[in-house]
Amino acid sequence: MPTDKKRILVVEDNPDDAKIMVAVLDSEGYETRHVPTGSQCLQVFDEVAPDLLVLDILLPEGPDGFDVCRQIRAKSDIPIIIVTARDEEVDAVVGLELGADDYIIKPFRPREFVARVRAMLRRAVFTEKAAAQKKHLTYPGLEIDLPTRTAKVLGDEVHLTPKEFDLLFKLTSNPRRVFTREELIEQVWGYSTPGGDLRTVDTHIKRLRKKLQEGRDVAWSLSTVWGVGYRFDIGG
Repeated sequence: MPTDKKRILVVEDNPDDAKIMVAVLDSEGYETRHVPTGSQCLQVFDEVAPDLLVLDILLPEGPDGFDVCRQIRAKSDIPIIIVTARDEEVDAVVGLELGADDYIIKPFRPREFVARVRAMLRRAVFTEKAAAQKKHLTYPGLEIDLPTRTAKVLGDEVHLTPKEFDLLFKLTSNPRRVFTREELIEQVWGYSTPGGDLRTVDTHIKRLRKKLQEGRDVAWSLSTVWGVGYRFDIGG
């Protein structure tokens, strides 16, 4: 259980799902606030100042989860977990492309839900502590600074979401090492997915390539090792 009161904002219109989420988070010692619409989320976000946002995709009125995710990500690096129904898994991928960090599919098990939340908050704390170590990586045309969590390509700063940065730092800290998607889920997101969906990694790699490499002549790449995973390559 967390020792400090982490604040979590839950945006969920289904009262039964919301009740389960709030109950399990409260039982774990989190300070939980629930709102049923996207409009209310945007209204109270700054007031609540949450440490994590749990966001349903399908909301009944006003902005949907996609719009809320886009607007929140434009102004905050808060971890975002989106929630979607099983027959709408494509929505999860769209949400990741808009800047969400992870997703969970309904119906979900309460223990799995709280484990995802705990892992996301734990990784956020870990990267804050690691930043104190003053780590800085430099490659031709690429600079990555952990204390400030910034990345520059050919001298221009590139805006990355929290998980995009964490994934980039993991790969660039270990050049030419191949990571499986399972390893990246465990080491960057902080949980294991035996037999689970690993598209979160694929979507984040796709976004990183677009932000870092598209339209630029660089001497490195985020490479796919077919049938295995991904690696950071230099030269070649």
